[in-house]
Amino acid sequence: MRLRRLLLPALASLPVLALLLGLGTWQVQRLHWKTELLARIAASEAAPPVPLGPAAPEAYAKVLATGRFDHAREALLGVEVRGTSLGAHLLTPLLRDAASPLLVDRGWVPLERGAPVLRPEGEVAVTGYIRPPDRREWVSAQDDPAGRRFYTFDPAAIGAALGLPEVAPFGLVALAAEGAPPGTLPMPARSLPRPTNSHLGYAITWYGLALALVGVFIAFARRRLREES
Repeated sequence: MRLRRLLLPALASLPVLALLLGLGTWQVQRLHWKTELLARIAASEAAPPVPLGPAAPEAYAKVLATGRFDHAREALLGVEVRGTSLGAHLLTPLLRDAASPLLVDRGWVPLERGAPVLRPEGEVAVTGYIRPPDRREWVSAQDDPAGRRFYTFDPAAIGAALGLPEVAPFGLVALAAEGAPPGTLPMPARSLPRPTNSHLGYAITWYGLALALVGVFIAFARRRLREES
């Protein structure tokens, strides 16, 4: 009879415990995935670029793409403040022979441009890393296709707005060439991105809450049993 009175609190605690343990396990899985991703990014950055072929490349792989920039279809992506200047990333289609056009993030440019932007003509070779498409969220800023201002990197939607119905389902973020003069516009990325890896802390938090729940239930059960003895 005494133990039966603990049945209802135990049944109420079990789903919460299962949820906390599930969240902790999910964060451990995310930790392994993020650790492998960071290791792959580091290896890709240290290695020479791989020519971009027809096969779909891995995200953040460092590649070399060749083609011709279509400067007439430039667009701006996102918003970023550097110093005291508000700017965005210059997105330019790279037209490739026997392959779909590739949207290239050539780098950051200020919205109020005082310096000229370099626009190379003819055949170019661009070294950069593969950028996967963004997942559009309900809180995502509204794109302005008519004004060629985009805040979510969705290659299909951007390509259609630029009059390019078929584009590669990924993008290329250009990397600065060695010896490139600083301050040249656009300002390309100088290294591959390093996503934050906070999953260990999250896992410890969820497992800690699960352990605390067990401790609270044990203390509650011992007090209840003493009161009824």
